[in-house]
Amino acid sequence: MSKRLKIAIVVGEVSGDTLGAALIRSFKAQGIDADFEGIGGPQMIAEGFKSLYPMDTLSVMGLVEVLKHLKDLFAVRDGLIQHWENAPIDLYIGIDAPDFNLRVAKLIKDKKLPIKTVQYVSPSVWAWRQKRVFNIKYAIDLVLCLFPFEVDFYQKYDVPAVFVGHPLAKQLPLNPDAQQAKQQLQLDPAQAYIALLPGSRSGEVSKLLPVMLESVQRMMQSQPQLKFLIPAINAQRSQQIKTLLATQPDTVQEKIHVIDNTHTSSNIGRLVMQASDAVVLASGTATLEALLLHKPMVVIYKLHWLTYRIMLWMVKIPDYSLPNIIAKKKIVTELIQSDATAQNIERDLTRLLNTEQGLLQQQQLLALHEMLISDQSIQDPAQAILQHFHLV
Repeated sequence: MSKRLKIAIVVGEVSGDTLGAALIRSFKAQGIDADFEGIGGPQMIAEGFKSLYPMDTLSVMGLVEVLKHLKDLFAVRDGLIQHWENAPIDLYIGIDAPDFNLRVAKLIKDKKLPIKTVQYVSPSVWAWRQKRVFNIKYAIDLVLCLFPFEVDFYQKYDVPAVFVGHPLAKQLPLNPDAQQAKQQLQLDPAQAYIALLPGSRSGEVSKLLPVMLESVQRMMQSQPQLKFLIPAINAQRSQQIKTLLATQPDTVQEKIHVIDNTHTSSNIGRLVMQASDAVVLASGTATLEALLLHKPMVVIYKLHWLTYRIMLWMVKIPDYSLPNIIAKKKIVTELIQSDATAQNIERDLTRLLNTEQGLLQQQQLLALHEMLISDQSIQDPAQAILQHFHLV
């Protein structure tokens, strides 16, 4: 290449920050001379990335919830576009956060800016709001898909798409070591732990953690030997979690250990899950990590009631969590909206602890992990981008 590339990347949460940091490293490993800027988290910044806005600006989930922040989100979108009109970039890569990133990409195309656009992590367009595929076809030059069935969907609409897999699938071993994680977290090696992951967003924690804490009270009666771990991805979530925990009886607080993230790799949730015997977690990308760690899990989620009603009307698939979607059958329990109660969490968690049902779920998750790394069509995401746009 004759010139130094300028590559913009925008992410909205921790999982995107992880993918973005790995993508930057991959570009560098292939000798690409580039500047990286946009919106990113601590992992990307540690790779020399320049974040123009805080990543938390985009950490909004749900249709109704987004409406409350729409003015701020539009201001960020317009600020990015104006910045890139004044200081042009060669490539725009939106990682996840599809509602925001697709709007940015569309504005790039509307303004006819000479910028190639990539969406890394396909929106769940195959699951709901399928007509979005026509907006994607207009705004996105290349979709990088984490799962092979997504490429099949895009091919029906002549949208350029490549299966790049999820880097964690190869990164995490097929025999994860729980004792190693316990040692790293300075936990009792003989103690049985349950991981509670209410999500990385403030709204998720406020909706999901209270019911998780209520389930702890119930589990203390039926499984008094258990202790519970809650990872806190940053100082804000740590304070929020500890504030909610302080409302609980002392007997509950004694059973729960909040583990703060002290490392830029932001893998505290993964470590906590690895150290645990089972997991109760928010539906989202963390369920993929739980899958790759082969942990028995109960998946829960609650949305604003109107958001949920709208989603029921739009969703085209029977399951919400990634393990079930990838398997195309129900492997893990999903407790959504009114089903996400402390009583149901206790019931379904008890069914998984040291039981044949729990062992079977672990074996099914291992089989999915093996499937995700054995596919021969997986491409490196940075290489796929460079080849598609003939940048090398």
